[in-house]
Amino acid sequence: MSAAMNISDARAFGKVAVLMGGVSAEREVSLKSGNAVHAALLRRGVDAHAIDAAGDVLRQLADGGYARVFIALHGRGGEDGVIQGALETLGLPYTGSGVLGSALGMDKLRSKWLWRSVGLDVPAFAVVDERSDPGTLLAQLGLPMMIKPAREGSSLGVSKVKTAAELPAAIAAARLLDDSVLAEQFIRGGEYTCAILGREVLPVIRIETPREFYDYQAKYFTDDTRYLCPCGLPAAQEKTLRTLALHAFDALACRGWGRVDFMLDGADRPWLIEVNTVPGMTDHSLVPMAARQAGIGFDDLVWRILETSCET
Repeated sequence: MSAAMNISDARAFGKVAVLMGGVSAEREVSLKSGNAVHAALLRRGVDAHAIDAAGDVLRQLADGGYARVFIALHGRGGEDGVIQGALETLGLPYTGSGVLGSALGMDKLRSKWLWRSVGLDVPAFAVVDERSDPGTLLAQLGLPMMIKPAREGSSLGVSKVKTAAELPAAIAAARLLDDSVLAEQFIRGGEYTCAILGREVLPVIRIETPREFYDYQAKYFTDDTRYLCPCGLPAAQEKTLRTLALHAFDALACRGWGRVDFMLDGADRPWLIEVNTVPGMTDHSLVPMAARQAGIGFDDLVWRILETSCET
C-alpha cells in the first residue's frame, strides 16, 4: 500500500479542485463540508477552487488545468466510486478511497457480507425486497430493528422500528431513496466511531443522543447530541477498537481517510455498522473532533487529507 507524501510547500499541490454539492440527497451537507475544506486550503496558501459537482463537472475538471481533486462529495455519485472512476479516466489524483473501496463502503449490504466473510462481527441483517415476509423479518431480527437504504449516508431514510405495525412504513420510506433496503438487528449499547487518517487511527469518539438513534437531525442540526472524546473506555479496550477499525477499513479496500462506526453491546462486544469514505467536515462533524483530540487542527487535517492524493 502506497504512503501519502509529506508536503511542506503549498505550491507542490498545484491547482486543486474541491468538489462539493453534487446531486445526491446529501447535497446540502456536502456544500457545508466543501466550503469548510476550501476555506481551510486557502488559509494554508493552496491554489484551491470550489466546484459544485451538480453541473458539467467533468468538463470543468478536464479544461481547468487542475493537478488534483479534493473530494468533499457525500452520498451517491460522489462517495460510491462513480466520480472516482471518472477522475481515474481523466488522470487526476484525488483524496480518499479508490473506485473499489468507495463502492464497497457506500453499499451497507455488501460491506456487511464482506466483513462477515473475513470473520468480523456485524449485527444480524436481512435483505428487504418485494418477496420479504414481515413475520419472517420479525422472527429473524426481533424488535427493535433498523431499516436502512443500503446505499445512502447521513442516516437518510433510516428508521428504528419498535412495533410490527411500523415496519411497512419504514420499508416504504427507505425504498423512496434506494431499491436496495436492509433490515438490521438493533444493538443495545454505546455508539462509537473511529476516524482514520492515512495509516493513523485517531481517538475513538462516543456518541450519545437523546433521540431514538443518531439520525440526520442529530448529526447536523441539533445541539443536544453529546460527543465524548476521550471516549471514556479503558486504554486497552480503546486500542482494541482502533485496531478493529483499521482492519475493517482495510478489508473494504479503503484508503486515505475515512471513519468506521460501530456499536458496543452490554457485554462490551463491538459490532461493525458501516464505514464512511468521505466523512463530513462540518462544524458538527466527527473526524475534525477526533483530530483535535489528537492535536491536529482543522486546517492541518485538511492539508493532511490533501496529502493522501500525493502517493509515494
